Amino acid sequence: MDKIFGDFLENFIPDQDCLQIIFTPTSTPIKKRWKNNRLSAHFIADYFASFLPIDLHDSKYTERVNNSKNAVSYIVNELLENAMKYNDELSNYKIKIGINFLKDQDLKAVIFCQNSIKYKAVDSFQKYLQELLLCDLEAHYISAIEKNATDPNSENSGLGLLTIINDYSARMGWKFETVLDNPKIITVTTMAQIIV
Repeated sequence: MDKIFGDFLENFIPDQDCLQIIFTPTSTPIKKRWKNNRLSAHFIADYFASFLPIDLHDSKYTERVNNSKNAVSYIVNELLENAMKYNDELSNYKIKIGINFLKDQDLKAVIFCQNSIKYKAVDSFQKYLQELLLCDLEAHYISAIEKNATDPNSENSGLGLLTIINDYSARMGWKFETVLDNPKIITVTTMAQIIV
């Protein structure tokens, strides 16, 4: 069942300058801990900023740090909200969110989030991802904004993912894995890569 969509770093091993937070299902359902998402997002962004290799004497230091923290905070919050919203609560599978750095030509932040997904939702989500990866992103983004304006209670606008791609130039990828066959537990790991 393993399937990859988009720009997913399959051999990615978060081992250096990495932070992961794991939400374990307990007697309090994960969805009831929704208010902690923003707190977790800000914590990860602050942690991440402490590792930015920026010259303190650079006049644009503060601006670059703030822009990077804002991007990381927004992306972490969106990915975590989606993970909690679409998590298969019956699986009792942990939700993981984290960040790591990759040093290519530029410094890249890799934000990843893993959650279980209801088996019945896998096909429709994969179809949405195929459409997302092939569509005119700008037109799709504007359409999602308009849809959200006319129906602010819409659950599946996709506006969060589109904002991550459009506003933060994130390269997105998803990996679906079957981690248990009986009962069937499928996880999806969402990955966003941004230049910082």
